Amino acid sequence: MAQRDIDPPARPVYNSRIPAPGRPSAYSLRLRLDSGEVVLAADACYFCRALRERRLPRYMHDREAMLASLDRLEALERGGARIFFGHDPEFWRTVPQAPTLIA
Repeated sequence: MAQRDIDPPARPVYNSRIPAPGRPSAYSLRLRLDSGEVVLAADACYFCRALRERRLPRYMHDREAMLASLDRLEALERGGARIFFGHDPEFWRTVPQAPTLIA
């Protein structure tokens, strides 16, 4: 396969793991990109409705800790961060797909 010139990936100014203690070993990742702050919720918050409606999975490690994790994600979103939900097909339909860069 021939190498092609592509745009360089967005470089975060900083990143940090955000513990999500409601699920064992779950973390979100917070990135500050040139276009703004992004939080990759991953398994800490599968679906948009989980955050909006506090709809929790049937099986979880610690209900109160998971609600606290959602509160933290909500606070980051209110502060301007864009949340990328781990497994939400409706959300992912709104996200540009490769090779388009996310702005």
